[in-house]
Amino acid sequence: MPYFDAASSAPLHPVARQALLASFDEGWADPARLYREGRRARVLLDAAREAAAEAVGCRPDELTFTSSGTRAVHTGIAGALAGRRRIGRHLIVSAVEHSSVLHSAELLEAAGGSVTQVAVDRTGLVDPAAYGEALRADTALACLQSANHEVGTEQPVGAVAEVCREAGVPLLVDAAQSLGWGPAAGGWSLLTASAHKWGGPSGVGLLVVRKGARFAAQGPVDERESGRAPGFENIPAIVAAAASLRAVRAEAAEEAARLRELTDRIRARVPRLVSDVEVVGHPVRRLPGVVTFSCLYVDGEALLHELDREGFSVSSGSSCTSSTLTPSHVLRAMGVLSEGNVRVSLPSGTAEEDVERFLAVLPRAVTAVREKLGAPVASQVAREEDVLVVDSLGKRCPIPVIELAKVIGDVPVGGLVRVLSDDEAARLDIPAWCEMRGQEYVGAEAAEKGTAYVVRRVS
Repeated sequence: MPYFDAASSAPLHPVARQALLASFDEGWADPARLYREGRRARVLLDAAREAAAEAVGCRPDELTFTSSGTRAVHTGIAGALAGRRRIGRHLIVSAVEHSSVLHSAELLEAAGGSVTQVAVDRTGLVDPAAYGEALRADTALACLQSANHEVGTEQPVGAVAEVCREAGVPLLVDAAQSLGWGPAAGGWSLLTASAHKWGGPSGVGLLVVRKGARFAAQGPVDERESGRAPGFENIPAIVAAAASLRAVRAEAAEEAARLRELTDRIRARVPRLVSDVEVVGHPVRRLPGVVTFSCLYVDGEALLHELDREGFSVSSGSSCTSSTLTPSHVLRAMGVLSEGNVRVSLPSGTAEEDVERFLAVLPRAVTAVREKLGAPVASQVAREEDVLVVDSLGKRCPIPVIELAKVIGDVPVGGLVRVLSDDEAARLDIPAWCEMRGQEYVGAEAAEKGTAYVVRRVS
């Protein structure tokens, strides 16, 4: 069964498995102790730190192992803000950061600090100049992911780092998605990553704090990991994480070229195979194995289930899931279509024939979902003067867009359709539909219930 969700968690690399099993015998003792078993454990831990530091491009004593990538982010942001509390309590983040960064930002705001979110364009890319404009005298820290976890867009980390350096503001880079492909560029001050993203075991994160960066660890501390990650180190997992990072780096150049060819194939062929599809993310500045697209008139959760039945494990940033009725914050920030969203993230070693089979399966999976959704009934459509009104209140993505598409031909060219909806996703999906279908999105206005989205028929 092809697994196409490596951006969530990559399969365990064979080298990681070998290192994990081997280090169970030698790495079980307390590395802080001076007896023989403790010394052996310390040798393993130190070697793993040196290997990871080499891959990151930092000094070994700048690198801390944490219990997860999320813990690394939370610890890094909290420590950097505390270390510069005399400067101020202003934090800068991009609008498409991982939720771990955004949750830290929310915590700062709740405690009386301030946060500026830097917008992105429709490809998910930030403008380095926007970081410069967001900097203030009380800015304590800026954060930027190296590459986006949902659409694969790679950010201009080097340029943003230079802007921050000139202002004397440290930059924290979340390199979780990209570290397996290469080191993060630029003069960043802090960096975080997570081993399970590159094929290491889960439960191991990296936090790097450059020498000279002000940092004050928060919460109870002990003597381990420079006081930044209290508790007994999971040495077998740490050794496996470092070994697999070195292994994937050795394979990175060749494998990146191979995966990029496969994702380029998906990007080019999906719009030809499936109607009404928007491929999202930057077409060039993107991770090698990630391609994301959204399908009009499709329930995202239903499409994922349909693909799962066909044997493909993929992910989605669609609003149409049982766990949330709001669109992905990444897709929302980009202003792109959110309904029927599919993220394909290919792990290393993905076979070409699996990609070809996915492309063969996808059209009938989308068709099956669209057929199940059906069409609106006549009672849902009414005329209000010269405007056709579609009442989609109480209906979730993608029904409001489906009902709009069904009636747009019933109004004359230049006529208006007013779609009533209380679904958050409609705010993104209706404008995106207009752009894809060549119609004019007039705007949104408050209605007695929900919001009215006004569309003018152009052709």
